[in-house]
Amino acid sequence: MSKPSSQSQSETGVNPNKGLLNSLKARLVVSALLLILVLLPLIGFTLNDAFKQQVKSAAKNELSAYLYSVLAVTEVDNNRLLMPELLVENQFNVIQSGLYALISTPGNTSGIPAKHLLWQSNSFLASEPPQHLPHPATGQSEFGEILLEGKPHIIYSFSASFEQRQNKQFPITIHIIKDQADFQLQIDKFTRQLWTWLLILMALLGGVQLAWLLWTLKPLAKFKQELSDVEQGRAMQLEADYPTELQAVARQLNTLLNTEQSQRKRYRNALSDLAHSLKTPLAVIQSQKDLSQGSFEQISVINRIIGHQLKRAQSAAGSSWHLGVKVCSVSEKLVRTLGKIYRAPEIQITESVDSEAIFKGDESDLTEILGNLLDNACKAAKSKVLLSVTSSDTQLNIAIEDDGNGISPEQQSQIFERGIRADSYSQGHGIGLAIVRDLIDSYNGKLSVSTSESLGGAKFEISFSLGRR
Repeated sequence: MSKPSSQSQSETGVNPNKGLLNSLKARLVVSALLLILVLLPLIGFTLNDAFKQQVKSAAKNELSAYLYSVLAVTEVDNNRLLMPELLVENQFNVIQSGLYALISTPGNTSGIPAKHLLWQSNSFLASEPPQHLPHPATGQSEFGEILLEGKPHIIYSFSASFEQRQNKQFPITIHIIKDQADFQLQIDKFTRQLWTWLLILMALLGGVQLAWLLWTLKPLAKFKQELSDVEQGRAMQLEADYPTELQAVARQLNTLLNTEQSQRKRYRNALSDLAHSLKTPLAVIQSQKDLSQGSFEQISVINRIIGHQLKRAQSAAGSSWHLGVKVCSVSEKLVRTLGKIYRAPEIQITESVDSEAIFKGDESDLTEILGNLLDNACKAAKSKVLLSVTSSDTQLNIAIEDDGNGISPEQQSQIFERGIRADSYSQGHGIGLAIVRDLIDSYNGKLSVSTSESLGGAKFEISFSLGRR
């Protein structure tokens, strides 16, 4: 059996294995979504971090002001620290107010033990002193975080030194500690509001981007629709007013369509003239009285072959890609006709045909293909013939099965050669299947024969690539 031909990827320009991102619309949508989902969250994190730094700076300035107010009332006399009973800031005087002042004397560089705590504000009386306190260099300050009784607090420390008699120094470190809850509350509130508005903005921008993309790609959708109309035979040219970028493409496609239609018309006229020029000499030869019966039969065969080949050359196969015919309209006529012919013994022909299946070619070619295969199936069948037609956006599949004796593997490899006939068929010249093969090849289709799993006889399968719509 000759190998059925099919369009390669390089010939059709279509790779069915490519994914969703092969679509321009999908690429633009994904790009817009990535821009929204990456850029806006990045802006959100940046703003949130900037706000945290601003709150931290404000807290540092606040604690610095408290520290200098405590330092202003701090006195040292005879190596003794003197502090007033009450401070100006009332929060230092209220127990567990959340604002505390401590004064310690330096110990070692790793921290200050609790026994070196010289003074604490009234607000700190009921609290456990921290194990370690920061100790910056004299005249330097330090801002950070500390845990008091398991709760986070912020601490601002400043080291100073009081000069005593005989140039003796009395170094101290003042610590201002405040509960972090107020500052964290501000940060949490800002974070919630920020991300709420960012999510709203992301949804709004997503909708705007989608609307913009649909508006931008609308000419491409119209272009696709017009190509589909031309492909289905509902239109002959592209007629919409396209943007500048598509006008040249539309104009070139219209030129190609006009050229193809004109060439097809010239071919048909030339072949019609050739058919008429051959008809008369053959008629003269057939009219000869001394013509033998064998010669007469051969001339009849020549007549049929020439008629078929001229008709095939005139058809739209291979060139008129934009034409199409519904398979069901052809199959119904053939089934009705063959049902009248094969009555004794009665052959039941069952159809399972997709009503939307389209054959991209000439109706007479499809009639020739289905007619030959259905006729052979009826000849070989005992009682049942099944015609199945399915289609998708990219492929048309036709299967013809019978419940006859089937075709052996040896015959399957020879049955499509001219003059070879399977033993299942008692009639015919063996040219029908070769004609079917030639027609299918001209449409770059595939033809194969196997054994029917459901009926047990022969099964002929045809597939045509329709391309992406």
